[in-house]
Amino acid sequence: MTSHRILFSNGVVSSSSDIPPVSALLQDHPGAYTTTRTHNNGSCLIFWERHLRRLANSARILCNSSPHLMFKSTQERASLLKPTLSLSPSMWELMIKSLVNDSMNEVLPTALKERRDGEELAVTVLVSGDIGKLSGIVDVGSENIWRSFNVYVHFSGYVPSVFGVRGNGARLAVVGRGRNVAEAKYSDWVRLRKPLEKLRPPSVTELLLSNDGDQLLEGSITNFFVVCHKDNSEAEEKCMQTYKSSHTFEVQTAPVRDGVLPGIIRQLVIEVCLSKEIQVREVAPSWSQHELWEEAFITNSLRVLQHVESIQVPRTWELQESESWKDIAWKAKLFEEGPGMITKIIQKEIMERAGLESYTLNS
Repeated sequence: MTSHRILFSNGVVSSSSDIPPVSALLQDHPGAYTTTRTHNNGSCLIFWERHLRRLANSARILCNSSPHLMFKSTQERASLLKPTLSLSPSMWELMIKSLVNDSMNEVLPTALKERRDGEELAVTVLVSGDIGKLSGIVDVGSENIWRSFNVYVHFSGYVPSVFGVRGNGARLAVVGRGRNVAEAKYSDWVRLRKPLEKLRPPSVTELLLSNDGDQLLEGSITNFFVVCHKDNSEAEEKCMQTYKSSHTFEVQTAPVRDGVLPGIIRQLVIEVCLSKEIQVREVAPSWSQHELWEEAFITNSLRVLQHVESIQVPRTWELQESESWKDIAWKAKLFEEGPGMITKIIQKEIMERAGLESYTLNS
């Protein structure tokens, strides 16, 4: 059954099963976007303020460094974007927050009314540049920049998977190189990642990115973490069974400077680890050390946190010559015990924070 979808576009709210999936919206329009979902039977949006801040930061980065990813523009008209360079990060945040919240106020009543029982709502907000609007402004000052953006809001039904149930884990495969302008979340990545699909083995649920086949960066739509056992002390073997031994493990995830998205849940994992005195280090997990990996998980704002069941890596790093996953010789790492101790602690704390850091929705 096709999921009922709702779209706010050009000031109009549309509600129909004929509305295309969010991937089509993102492929049709350049811009910065963010995706989150409701929680607790559609009563709130999780980590909404964090999403607005990240959305504003993505828009600022794209306008200043890669305007072609924000606007449908030609090189000759790029000079019109110069006023955006003078906007401070706080001004970007105020502008994007105002634009998005105004749009959300228009579409939320319909989205909440149409929500089906037993479903949450997945919501994607896209801020897309419109050079045509900007070129029509007589006084192209920073106070008028907001007029150069269109806001799209897309809702669809979403049923979260149950954490920890056998068979609900992620199955990963390393199939492609890291992306450009990774510090911003932009819509064109939906198109750019499509060629990777030919290398996806049938059972794999998420694709991992690496520039050398060893240092693992992130997933195509997720951030990636491993829980690495520090195999450098005989004493550590005696205390692996208790929570107090969490200092014998290290959570690893690639740093933003290596070319990964600063995900909302990624940052929360780091914050939780620090608050729980779980050692965390921003370093790309190295496949050459996978024998030390005790647990692995991926994160994004729809799945929140999902444990990993398996990881496949090509035996040779020559993916560009491969036409299909069948052409690749794979080696694998299995995590057969389900979510591990550290993964469970982090997931539990993040879900508790989801209830605290949420934007309450009124029907």
